[in-house]
Amino acid sequence: MPPVNRNQPVRAESSESRHSLMEFMQRFPNDAACLEYLWRERYSPDGEHADCPKCGQVRSFRRYESEQLRCSWTCVACGLHVHPLVGTIFEKSSTSLHLWFYAMYLMVSTRCGISAKQLERELGVTYKTAWRIAFRIRNYLMEQNDAEPLTGDVEADKTYVGGVRRGTRRGRPGPESHKVAVFGMVERKGRVVAVTVPNVRKATIMPHIERRVLPASTVYTDELKSYDGLEKKGYPHKRIQHSEQVYVSGDVHTNTIEGFWSLTKRGIGGVYHSVSAKHLQGYLNEYAWRYSHRDDGQAMFETLLLRAARGS
Repeated sequence: MPPVNRNQPVRAESSESRHSLMEFMQRFPNDAACLEYLWRERYSPDGEHADCPKCGQVRSFRRYESEQLRCSWTCVACGLHVHPLVGTIFEKSSTSLHLWFYAMYLMVSTRCGISAKQLERELGVTYKTAWRIAFRIRNYLMEQNDAEPLTGDVEADKTYVGGVRRGTRRGRPGPESHKVAVFGMVERKGRVVAVTVPNVRKATIMPHIERRVLPASTVYTDELKSYDGLEKKGYPHKRIQHSEQVYVSGDVHTNTIEGFWSLTKRGIGGVYHSVSAKHLQGYLNEYAWRYSHRDDGQAMFETLLLRAARGS
């Protein structure tokens, strides 16, 4: 029987995890390991040599101990300091880099999200710090602005997120309601995009479709009149008549995007209980990001780390 290597994490063959907690702690045990990762990903793959902006060529860099605990590497030729944290969400943060990495790991390791209150307990920081960390991860690392256009079979639908004031009709959006309109598009077996919108009129929805969906992609919608004109824009358009109690007709349906709405609403209701209209887009970013990367070949944590290292 071969000896067991106790330094390597043991994972069951049936596990769906691609990056376990034990692997995270072994790879990033402290701040130094996290900083070394950013240095290698951003500037120096071998950990020593990097392009020096001042010298104009590849130079050797070293990290020197200092009383200020400076997070930088120094060119041995000209003395230029290179800071791996500059241009990232970690810049000017007094919170431990190790805690930032752990927060990122927690936010992508759960299907339904993790509240700032739970992050506070896990990280051992104040609620204000935990909320700020989660806010910056959602709005900077998980933002959907740079997403590639959707293509193929694309479903589009609108929904409303939020509650209602007492004495008003349940489910009726409008000035008397707390509900916020949300518009989404999803590739079947692919990525999803979800954005808050002021209303679901044609003039509001159509620009999102034109910007997010490649022409010639087949768009599946319900019978909402705001989708009129899709064919004139070059999109093959198929509708499902929900008002006639028809929800699937061959390959015509919007069940994929409605499934995403269900996942998002149940997650918000169960984990966060309620979110404000001001910050709803950030939570949509989080759920959409996890959904879009669910079938990636690498762990979601790895993908998020690379985005963090890429910086602004």
